[in-house]
Amino acid sequence: MNNEIESCRAKKLLFVFNPRSGMGQIRGRLLNIIDIFTKGGYDVTAYPTQSQADAFRKVRDEGHEYDMIVCSGGDGTLDETVSAIYQSKLELPLGYIPAGSTNDFAASLNIPKNMEQAAEIAIHGQPFLCDIGQINDINFVYVAAFGMFTDVSYQTDQNMKNALGHAAYILEGVKRLGQIPSYKVKVTTKEQEIEEELILGMISNSKSVGGFTMFTEKNTLLDDGVFEVLLVRKPKNPMELNEIWGCLIAQKPDNKNVYIFKTSEVHFEFEEEPPWTIDGEFGGNYKTATVTNLHKAISIMIEKSDI
Repeated sequence: MNNEIESCRAKKLLFVFNPRSGMGQIRGRLLNIIDIFTKGGYDVTAYPTQSQADAFRKVRDEGHEYDMIVCSGGDGTLDETVSAIYQSKLELPLGYIPAGSTNDFAASLNIPKNMEQAAEIAIHGQPFLCDIGQINDINFVYVAAFGMFTDVSYQTDQNMKNALGHAAYILEGVKRLGQIPSYKVKVTTKEQEIEEELILGMISNSKSVGGFTMFTEKNTLLDDGVFEVLLVRKPKNPMELNEIWGCLIAQKPDNKNVYIFKTSEVHFEFEEEPPWTIDGEFGGNYKTATVTNLHKAISIMIEKSDI
Protein backbone atom coordinates (compact mmCIF):
# COMPACT_ATOMS: atom_id res chain seq x y z
CA MET A 1 0.00 0.00 0.00
CA ASN A 2 2.79 2.40 0.92
CA ASN A 3 4.52 1.68 -2.40
CA GLU A 4 1.31 2.51 -4.28
CA ILE A 5 0.98 5.81 -2.40
CA GLU A 6 4.60 6.63 -3.11
CA SER A 7 4.20 5.88 -6.83
CA CYS A 8 1.21 8.23 -7.02
CA ARG A 9 2.99 11.06 -5.26
CA ALA A 10 4.03 13.88 -7.56
CA LYS A 11 7.75 14.47 -7.62
CA LYS A 12 8.86 17.60 -5.76
CA LEU A 13 11.29 20.15 -7.17
CA LEU A 14 13.00 22.96 -5.29
CA PHE A 15 13.84 25.90 -7.55
CA VAL A 16 16.28 28.31 -5.89
CA PHE A 17 17.07 31.44 -7.88
CA ASN A 18 18.85 34.76 -7.44
CA PRO A 19 16.40 37.42 -8.68
CA ARG A 20 19.20 39.99 -9.07
CA SER A 21 21.65 38.05 -11.27
CA GLY A 22 22.17 39.13 -14.86
CA MET A 23 20.06 42.30 -14.69
CA GLY A 24 17.23 40.31 -13.12
CA GLN A 25 16.50 38.61 -16.45
CA ILE A 26 14.78 35.68 -14.76
CA ARG A 27 11.82 37.87 -13.75
CA GLY A 28 10.46 37.84 -17.28
CA ARG A 29 11.11 34.10 -17.66
CA LEU A 30 9.92 32.77 -14.32
CA LEU A 31 6.42 31.66 -15.38
CA ASN A 32 7.77 29.89 -18.46
CA ILE A 33 10.41 28.09 -16.38
CA ILE A 34 7.94 26.94 -13.73
CA ASP A 35 5.57 25.79 -16.50
CA ILE A 36 8.36 23.63 -17.97
CA PHE A 37 9.02 22.09 -14.56
CA THR A 38 5.30 21.44 -13.99
CA LYS A 39 4.83 19.85 -17.42
CA GLY A 40 7.81 17.66 -16.54
CA GLY A 41 5.78 16.15 -13.71
CA TYR A 42 7.01 18.14 -10.71
CA ASP A 43 5.31 20.05 -7.92
CA VAL A 44 7.47 23.18 -7.79
CA THR A 45 8.58 25.27 -4.84
CA ALA A 46 10.19 28.49 -6.12
CA TYR A 47 12.47 30.32 -3.69
CA PRO A 48 14.09 33.69 -4.49
CA THR A 49 17.28 34.12 -2.47
CA GLN A 50 17.35 37.11 -0.13
CA SER A 51 21.05 37.45 0.71
CA GLN A 52 24.46 35.85 0.34
CA ALA A 53 24.53 32.22 1.55
CA ASP A 54 20.72 32.04 1.42
CA ALA A 55 20.78 29.39 -1.33
CA PHE A 56 23.15 27.31 0.79
CA ARG A 57 20.91 27.52 3.84
CA LYS A 58 17.73 26.71 1.90
CA VAL A 59 19.18 23.63 0.20
CA ARG A 60 20.99 22.42 3.32
CA ASP A 61 17.92 22.73 5.55
CA GLU A 62 15.19 21.58 3.16
CA GLY A 63 16.86 19.80 0.24
CA HIS A 64 16.14 16.34 1.67
CA GLU A 65 12.40 16.96 1.20
CA TYR A 66 12.73 17.13 -2.61
CA ASP A 67 13.35 14.80 -5.53
CA MET A 68 15.27 17.37 -7.56
CA ILE A 69 16.93 20.74 -7.10
CA VAL A 70 17.36 23.42 -9.77
CA CYS A 71 19.22 26.66 -9.18
CA SER A 72 19.49 29.81 -11.24
CA GLY A 73 21.92 32.68 -10.85
CA GLY A 74 25.60 33.37 -11.28
CA ASP A 75 28.60 31.37 -10.13
CA GLY A 76 27.97 32.34 -6.49
CA THR A 77 24.48 30.84 -6.45
CA LEU A 78 25.75 27.68 -8.15
CA ASP A 79 28.61 27.42 -5.65
CA GLU A 80 26.25 27.71 -2.66
CA THR A 81 23.83 25.13 -4.05
CA VAL A 82 26.54 22.61 -4.95
CA SER A 83 28.23 23.03 -1.56
CA ALA A 84 24.94 22.42 0.26
CA ILE A 85 24.16 19.32 -1.80
CA TYR A 86 27.63 17.86 -1.23
CA GLN A 87 27.88 18.67 2.46
CA SER A 88 24.35 17.39 3.14
CA LYS A 89 25.09 14.20 1.19
CA LEU A 90 21.99 14.65 -0.95
CA GLU A 91 21.87 12.12 -3.77
CA LEU A 92 19.83 14.36 -6.06
CA PRO A 93 20.35 15.58 -9.62
CA LEU A 94 21.03 19.31 -9.92
CA GLY A 95 19.67 21.41 -12.76
CA TYR A 96 21.33 24.74 -13.52
CA ILE A 97 19.89 27.76 -15.32
CA PRO A 98 22.76 30.28 -15.76
CA ALA A 99 21.92 33.94 -15.20
CA GLY A 100 25.22 35.62 -14.27
CA SER A 101 27.68 37.81 -16.16
CA THR A 102 30.07 35.08 -17.36
CA ASN A 103 28.69 31.63 -16.39
CA ASP A 104 31.98 29.80 -16.98
CA PHE A 105 30.95 26.43 -15.61
CA ALA A 106 27.66 26.40 -17.54
CA ALA A 107 29.61 27.09 -20.73
CA SER A 108 31.95 24.18 -19.94
CA LEU A 109 28.90 21.93 -19.59
CA ASN A 110 27.34 23.31 -22.80
CA ILE A 111 24.31 24.55 -20.87
CA PRO A 112 22.77 27.32 -23.01
CA LYS A 113 22.25 30.92 -21.89
CA ASN A 114 18.62 30.73 -23.03
CA MET A 115 16.80 30.15 -19.76
CA GLU A 116 13.91 28.11 -21.15
CA GLN A 117 16.31 25.82 -22.99
CA ALA A 118 18.36 25.38 -19.83
CA ALA A 119 15.16 24.56 -17.91
CA GLU A 120 14.27 21.88 -20.48
CA ILE A 121 17.73 20.33 -20.03
CA ALA A 122 17.31 20.39 -16.24
CA ILE A 123 14.15 18.30 -16.58
CA HIS A 124 14.72 16.18 -19.68
CA GLY A 125 18.51 15.97 -19.93
CA GLN A 126 20.85 13.35 -18.54
CA PRO A 127 22.81 13.37 -15.26
CA PHE A 128 26.56 13.94 -15.49
CA LEU A 129 28.82 13.12 -12.56
CA CYS A 130 31.40 15.89 -12.42
CA ASP A 131 34.31 16.77 -10.18
CA ILE A 132 34.26 19.63 -7.71
CA GLY A 133 37.01 20.99 -5.49
CA GLN A 134 37.80 21.59 -1.86
CA ILE A 135 40.23 24.14 -0.45
CA ASN A 136 40.96 23.24 3.16
CA ASP A 137 37.38 22.65 4.40
CA ILE A 138 35.55 24.83 1.84
CA ASN A 139 33.97 23.38 -1.30
CA PHE A 140 34.06 25.05 -4.71
CA VAL A 141 32.64 24.22 -8.10
CA TYR A 142 35.30 25.10 -10.66
CA VAL A 143 38.02 27.56 -9.59
CA ALA A 144 40.11 28.65 -6.61
CA ALA A 145 42.74 31.31 -7.22
CA PHE A 146 45.00 33.96 -5.69
CA GLY A 147 47.04 36.83 -7.07
CA MET A 148 46.62 39.28 -9.92
CA PHE A 149 43.08 40.14 -10.96
CA THR A 150 41.55 37.22 -9.05
CA ASP A 151 39.51 39.61 -6.92
CA VAL A 152 38.09 41.47 -9.92
CA SER A 153 34.86 39.48 -9.98
CA TYR A 154 33.85 40.23 -6.40
CA GLN A 155 35.30 43.77 -6.31
CA THR A 156 33.48 44.88 -9.46
CA ASP A 157 30.34 46.86 -8.66
CA GLN A 158 27.17 44.78 -9.18
CA ASN A 159 25.43 47.63 -11.01
CA MET A 160 28.35 47.82 -13.43
CA LYS A 161 28.21 44.04 -13.97
CA ASN A 162 24.48 44.26 -14.64
CA ALA A 163 24.93 47.10 -17.10
CA LEU A 164 28.06 45.95 -18.93
CA GLY A 165 28.25 42.20 -18.35
CA HIS A 166 31.66 40.67 -19.07
CA ALA A 167 33.09 44.07 -20.14
CA ALA A 168 32.78 45.23 -16.52
CA TYR A 169 35.43 42.71 -15.48
CA ILE A 170 37.78 43.91 -18.18
CA LEU A 171 37.41 47.57 -17.16
CA GLU A 172 38.02 46.72 -13.53
CA GLY A 173 41.07 44.64 -14.48
CA VAL A 174 42.61 47.45 -16.51
CA LYS A 175 42.53 49.64 -13.39
CA ARG A 176 44.74 47.07 -11.62
CA LEU A 177 47.60 46.87 -14.13
CA GLY A 178 50.00 48.83 -11.93
CA GLN A 179 48.99 47.05 -8.71
CA ILE A 180 50.25 43.49 -9.06
CA PRO A 181 51.01 41.75 -5.74
CA SER A 182 53.39 38.80 -5.44
CA TYR A 183 53.60 35.95 -2.92
CA LYS A 184 56.52 33.73 -1.94
CA VAL A 185 55.16 30.21 -1.84
CA LYS A 186 56.11 26.54 -1.78
CA VAL A 187 53.84 24.45 -4.01
CA THR A 188 53.77 20.68 -3.46
CA THR A 189 52.01 17.93 -5.43
CA LYS A 190 52.55 14.18 -5.64
CA GLU A 191 54.52 14.80 -8.82
CA GLN A 192 56.67 17.85 -8.05
CA GLU A 193 57.70 20.67 -5.71
CA ILE A 194 58.02 24.33 -6.74
CA GLU A 195 59.33 27.27 -4.70
CA GLU A 196 58.70 30.61 -6.37
CA GLU A 197 57.46 34.15 -5.96
CA LEU A 198 54.14 34.09 -7.79
CA ILE A 199 51.81 36.78 -9.07
CA LEU A 200 49.04 34.29 -9.91
CA GLY A 201 47.93 30.84 -8.84
CA MET A 202 44.81 29.25 -10.31
CA ILE A 203 43.38 25.79 -9.74
CA SER A 204 40.44 25.11 -12.04
CA ASN A 205 38.11 22.50 -13.44
CA SER A 206 36.61 24.51 -16.28
CA LYS A 207 37.24 25.33 -19.91
CA SER A 208 37.04 29.07 -19.17
CA VAL A 209 37.50 31.35 -16.16
CA GLY A 210 36.20 34.90 -16.00
CA GLY A 211 34.93 34.48 -19.55
CA PHE A 212 38.42 33.77 -20.89
CA THR A 213 39.27 30.42 -22.49
CA MET A 214 41.85 28.42 -20.56
CA PHE A 215 45.13 27.19 -22.07
CA THR A 216 44.06 23.60 -21.42
CA GLU A 217 40.52 24.00 -22.80
CA LYS A 218 40.91 21.26 -25.41
CA ASN A 219 42.27 18.80 -22.84
CA THR A 220 40.00 19.74 -19.94
CA LEU A 221 37.64 17.03 -18.75
CA LEU A 222 35.25 17.81 -15.92
CA ASP A 223 35.18 14.24 -14.60
CA ASP A 224 38.80 13.04 -14.83
CA GLY A 225 39.73 13.51 -11.16
CA VAL A 226 42.39 16.17 -11.76
CA PHE A 227 42.61 19.96 -11.79
CA GLU A 228 44.28 22.20 -14.32
CA VAL A 229 46.82 24.35 -12.42
CA LEU A 230 48.24 27.65 -13.69
CA LEU A 231 51.08 29.39 -11.83
CA VAL A 232 52.71 32.63 -12.98
CA ARG A 233 56.10 33.63 -11.58
CA LYS A 234 56.89 37.24 -10.72
CA PRO A 235 58.65 38.88 -13.70
CA LYS A 236 62.09 40.38 -13.16
CA ASN A 237 61.51 43.40 -15.38
CA PRO A 238 58.84 45.10 -17.53
CA MET A 239 59.94 43.15 -20.60
CA GLU A 240 59.23 39.85 -18.88
CA LEU A 241 55.87 41.21 -17.74
CA ASN A 242 54.99 42.06 -21.33
CA GLU A 243 56.01 38.54 -22.39
CA ILE A 244 53.73 37.05 -19.74
CA TRP A 245 50.81 39.21 -20.91
CA GLY A 246 51.47 38.10 -24.47
CA CYS A 247 51.59 34.46 -23.40
CA LEU A 248 48.30 34.70 -21.51
CA ILE A 249 46.48 36.68 -24.20
CA ALA A 250 47.71 34.50 -27.08
CA GLN A 251 46.90 31.30 -25.17
CA LYS A 252 50.43 29.99 -25.80
CA PRO A 253 51.93 28.70 -22.53
CA ASP A 254 55.51 28.59 -23.81
CA ASN A 255 56.99 31.00 -21.27
CA LYS A 256 59.60 30.32 -18.59
CA ASN A 257 57.53 32.28 -16.06
CA VAL A 258 54.40 30.16 -16.53
CA TYR A 259 53.77 26.72 -15.06
CA ILE A 260 50.86 24.60 -16.30
CA PHE A 261 50.16 21.08 -15.05
CA LYS A 262 47.42 18.68 -13.93
CA THR A 263 47.09 17.16 -10.47
CA SER A 264 44.49 15.72 -8.11
CA GLU A 265 45.79 17.61 -5.07
CA VAL A 266 48.08 20.57 -4.50
CA HIS A 267 49.39 22.11 -1.27
CA PHE A 268 50.48 25.75 -0.84
CA GLU A 269 52.66 27.20 1.94
CA PHE A 270 52.94 31.02 1.87
CA GLU A 271 55.16 33.45 3.77
CA GLU A 272 52.09 35.71 4.07
CA GLU A 273 48.35 35.15 3.69
CA PRO A 274 47.01 36.00 0.22
CA PRO A 275 43.28 36.51 -0.34
CA TRP A 276 41.70 33.69 -2.33
CA THR A 277 38.86 33.87 -4.80
CA ILE A 278 36.52 30.86 -4.89
CA ASP A 279 34.05 30.65 -7.78
CA GLY A 280 34.11 34.43 -8.23
CA GLU A 281 33.59 35.28 -4.56
CA PHE A 282 35.99 36.18 -1.75
CA GLY A 283 37.07 32.89 -0.19
CA GLY A 284 39.24 33.93 2.75
CA ASN A 285 42.96 34.38 3.48
CA TYR A 286 45.15 31.29 3.91
CA LYS A 287 48.82 30.93 4.81
CA THR A 288 48.57 27.21 4.06
CA ALA A 289 46.02 25.72 1.67
CA THR A 290 45.40 22.22 0.39
CA VAL A 291 43.25 22.01 -2.73
CA THR A 292 41.74 18.58 -3.40
CA ASN A 293 39.77 17.23 -6.34
CA LEU A 294 36.54 15.51 -5.26
CA HIS A 295 36.10 13.05 -8.11
CA LYS A 296 32.58 12.77 -9.61
CA ALA A 297 31.07 14.30 -6.47
CA ILE A 298 28.01 16.04 -7.96
CA SER A 299 25.36 15.01 -10.51
CA ILE A 300 24.43 17.87 -12.86
CA MET A 301 21.87 17.68 -15.65
CA ILE A 302 23.27 18.26 -19.14
CA GLU A 303 22.04 17.88 -22.72
CA LYS A 304 21.62 14.24 -23.68
CA SER A 305 24.72 12.76 -25.37
CA ASP A 306 26.73 15.91 -24.49
CA ILE A 307 30.15 16.34 -22.81
